[in-house]
Amino acid sequence: MARSNIPMRKWAIGIYLCVTSLKSVSSMKLHRDLGISQPSAWFMMHRIREAWACRDNDPFDGPVEIDETFFGGKRKNKSNSERAELTGRGAVDMTAVVGAKCRESNEVVAKVVPDTKKETLQEFVDDVTDPDTVVYTDDAKAYEGIPNPHQTVKHSVSQFVDGMAHTNGIESFWSMLKRLHKGTFHKMSSKHLQ
Repeated sequence: MARSNIPMRKWAIGIYLCVTSLKSVSSMKLHRDLGISQPSAWFMMHRIREAWACRDNDPFDGPVEIDETFFGGKRKNKSNSERAELTGRGAVDMTAVVGAKCRESNEVVAKVVPDTKKETLQEFVDDVTDPDTVVYTDDAKAYEGIPNPHQTVKHSVSQFVDGMAHTNGIESFWSMLKRLHKGTFHKMSSKHLQ
């Protein structure tokens, strides 16, 4: 809010709208509700999100669920010329995001990553967890060999819960984030995804 020409009352209302809305608020809606320009609303939203992004960097010490997802357009929705440029299959030309959800605190940490290779994902696990924290993941090969106590569910054979082993909490977070993506913002560039 520092050095902003937007009145404090509009900042307070903007923060309230963001906090109370399940899928956040688009800059277009904020611009209409507050009676400010769309670029000003966009500026406000970036500052509000940046304030929320602050967290202590203490690793999680409770049981943690870890999973990854991808953001970007579907191959079938791209033009023929864009499809011709893609190589490979699956999540080609999409932005990878890995996340961890602590079951004790319900806190979630998500990070945009360049790929979902073993080194990248295991470095993320190491950064967000204590060495003795129990980690629950799916059966992706990238998680094999993490030093933490580790339990998996085999999504590849339609197993989603095995006792305490499941990733339903972080999957629920991805579901909410994707509803926000499709329902509120419609497009989130990889530049602003973090």
